Amino acid sequence: MTPSQNLLVLYTGGTIGMEMSESGLAPASGFEARLKAEQALHPERPAPAWRFRELSPPIDSANMRQANWLAMRNAIVQAVDEEGFDAVLLLHGTDTLAYSAAALSFLLLGIQVPIVLTGSMLPAGAAGSDAWPNLFGALAALDQGCLPGVHLYFDGHLLHSARASKMKSEAFDAFVTMARPRHGVHEETLPTALHYRQPRREVTLAVQPLFPGLTATQLQAALANGVEALLLECYGSGTGPSDDPAILAALREARERGVVLAAISQCPLGHVDFEVYAAGSALAEAGLVSGGGMTREAALGKLFSLLGAGLPRSEVERLFAHDLCGEMAD
Repeated sequence: MTPSQNLLVLYTGGTIGMEMSESGLAPASGFEARLKAEQALHPERPAPAWRFRELSPPIDSANMRQANWLAMRNAIVQAVDEEGFDAVLLLHGTDTLAYSAAALSFLLLGIQVPIVLTGSMLPAGAAGSDAWPNLFGALAALDQGCLPGVHLYFDGHLLHSARASKMKSEAFDAFVTMARPRHGVHEETLPTALHYRQPRREVTLAVQPLFPGLTATQLQAALANGVEALLLECYGSGTGPSDDPAILAALREARERGVVLAAISQCPLGHVDFEVYAAGSALAEAGLVSGGGMTREAALGKLFSLLGAGLPRSEVERLFAHDLCGEMAD
């Protein structure tokens, strides 16, 4: 909990720095000058000494891709390991803020400085905007001292980066820590391949929610084109159409060719327990691995990090079911 004294503010775009264009609000450069001007107007606000860096070009977070996650990870590792920054504040759009926070949680396992992500629902300068309260609230938290690892700051709260989800599209309290049941074995020793200094690659992932009427043909389409892992969003405690042999066969065939099959619950406060219902145990027998109470954001970020580290499928499956950074266990 050492207060930051040498902070990097890393700007990626998002609503917080947007300006009006002919087609509507769009990402804009030049946010450093706006931040300095705002800080000069309120010198009483606590903030560490900071330097500013922009990932170019700034983007709307709706356009976020794995390549952007890797660019953020690389910029943070360089700032911490090569340039001596003792904390990073990452400014990000809200649409995919929870996804990036979760992904960075797993990409930066073992890092010994705090990384805080924030953004805003309205642009800085807009009447009644939450931009400056969120940004200077995050700066104040870092000035006071945050635990090492990744955090998400929003609406006055420091949230767990691998448990947060965006629940509202307009209100300032858009993000919450999901109170899903967390039952998992904590991985005491971090595998070397998952250390934050180890490089990652992009991964082909797919998400398929179960719904009444899903066909094996539709599922096979989601599993095609080189998919390395499928995140299946199951009903309730991990159930699915166990009376459809074609769907179960499609899952088994995918796993036989090396696809990682992971499962989470569709319920906002649910978790997977395949042993409760026969309809769940059939999915487990087809090769699905339980993600417990993980959110979609955490499960995707975790699969991306594990597969991107080059781990074999058996190790990916084992670690997916173990807690790495508080995403599955307290």
